[in-house]
Amino acid sequence: MSDVVVTVPKGLWEAWIEEGDVPGEVARYRSHFWIGQHSIPDVRRGERVYIVAHGKLRGYAPLVGIEQRCTLRDGRACLMRDGGAVAVTIPEPIVGFMGWRCRWWSTTNEKPFPNWREI
Repeated sequence: MSDVVVTVPKGLWEAWIEEGDVPGEVARYRSHFWIGQHSIPDVRRGERVYIVAHGKLRGYAPLVGIEQRCTLRDGRACLMRDGGAVAVTIPEPIVGFMGWRCRWWSTTNEKPFPNWREI
């Protein structure tokens, strides 16, 4: 597999930032990004989990693991990270989506994104 891309919904962007462990911060705890368990990516520890929000790539963090929760009421999994976030973007806009996708651009197209928080 390769790196994966996920979207933070517009309405959750500020709350997601407040959870912490964002670019420029030291990790305080392990962070989770929940996805539906019916579609778990075959991504490996150390590969990148990219974040899209408000139509832009905002950055990535290395994956440290995948946690699965499978009960009758909660069939979800989460992509886990615990720091190491890097703020990058690409010139093209990205329309938000549910679930996850494989990274479709070349990492050579990534540029630093110091204003990654701005909407």
